[in-house]
Amino acid sequence: MSDSVSAPRRNIELKAKLKSLKNALQVCQELGATDAGVERQRDTYFVVTQGRLKLREIAGEQAVLIAYDRPDGTATRLSRYHLFPVSDPQLLKDMLEGVLGIRSVVEKQRTISLYQNVRIHLDEVTALGTFLEFEAVLSPDQAESDGHSLLAELRERFGIEEDDLLAHSYVDLIESAND
Repeated sequence: MSDSVSAPRRNIELKAKLKSLKNALQVCQELGATDAGVERQRDTYFVVTQGRLKLREIAGEQAVLIAYDRPDGTATRLSRYHLFPVSDPQLLKDMLEGVLGIRSVVEKQRTISLYQNVRIHLDEVTALGTFLEFEAVLSPDQAESDGHSLLAELRERFGIEEDDLLAHSYVDLIESAND
């Protein structure tokens, strides 16, 4: 494993159901967003008492342990997180499963576009459907209001309506679907 955990990071997020992947890709093109490729991701969530902890494995890339705290809600919201690169994800997964337990696993194909400081994610989530996620990555000295206003603009450009907004993460939705 690596020994370089990231400094605390922040972003402003918004997640919504996606009606049309084709239309969303068209909006990305109209915005002049940069195509950052497609990733096949597997997120293993561990049982924790505060925040969330997941191991993200991306086909062809180094795995990352992500610890984050973000409130649930449909409004744009602040997420605080740390990233920890992992060279042996199976070893770490086995270790964390033994002491914490696995909460759930989320698998998705993520199409990524970059617009200003926003990562636009078009996610096809196994067993759930297709979703849109905005992450406005904030610099250490940047005001949260910058992220909120940019996501409000993107919400309008993508035609996201109130009924489309999601209050919970994919792991919560998967667990609700399995109840």
